[in-house]
Amino acid sequence: MPKVKRSKRPPPDGWELIEPTLDELEQKMREELYDYCVREGYADPNLIAKWKKQGYENLCCLRCIQTRDTNFGTNCICRVPKNKLEEGKIVECVHCGCRGCSG
Repeated sequence: MPKVKRSKRPPPDGWELIEPTLDELEQKMREELYDYCVREGYADPNLIAKWKKQGYENLCCLRCIQTRDTNFGTNCICRVPKNKLEEGKIVECVHCGCRGCSG
């Protein structure tokens, strides 16, 4: 789950009072989602462990971050942020068909 995006505007009055509670609720929801995915067999436990790390929240599969499976020893093309790619270029992972899980 991605972190809540905040605009450039300053937060409303009283935000500092509820922000810790919202962060705590978000963390609890993440943990429950991960537990549910493991329990029901929707996702590999290793993939879920990666989801917990910063920058890997939207990782589509473990194969996309394994450097041994690529020609140049780097991550899959779907891990490159869209703002770093050429304008209008559409990418797709050759392994799983992901069109960009890095954001």
